[in-house]
Amino acid sequence: MIDALRRLNRRVALVVGFGLLTCAAFVLTDIIMRQIGTSLGGTEEIAGYAMALATSWGMSYTLLELGHVRIDLLRSRTGSLTRALFDVFSMIVMSGVVIMIAVKAWPVVERSLVNGSTANTPLETPLIWVQLPWFAGWVWFAVMSSLTTLAALSLLVKRRYADTESVIGAFAEQETLQ
Repeated sequence: MIDALRRLNRRVALVVGFGLLTCAAFVLTDIIMRQIGTSLGGTEEIAGYAMALATSWGMSYTLLELGHVRIDLLRSRTGSLTRALFDVFSMIVMSGVVIMIAVKAWPVVERSLVNGSTANTPLETPLIWVQLPWFAGWVWFAVMSSLTTLAALSLLVKRRYADTESVIGAFAEQETLQ
């Protein structure tokens, strides 16, 4: 299951990366146009939206690639069972936080949808255009985090402590173990 989720999230990361490259091209075009006395306008706003979307969607990719920062002073000095327990505990806590963020993000999206809110900028971007995919990214991260936690719990119950390393371990340790 984890391998399938990794493949899926790599595709999502490619789409997000293409969006960031498109945004960078847009900003670069605007910079060049400013040199000749004109501008597209709104590049700062659009770049901010792109970063918010990339962050919310990129978190699940980072999770499954074991790229989240971890302070593992105690974890790295223990056996496989204790490391697995630390890893599962951290995943449970992270899943809870991410689910809470997704739940709390919905009222923001709903308010923009109901009120037809627009950005207080010259572009007057309908906020739902940005907030809905941003919210979907947080929901995606919550689902991926929960599924990863369940997979790790399953490995823990089956007493496959060392296998939890490849699912929720620390990336730096993965490199030293191979």
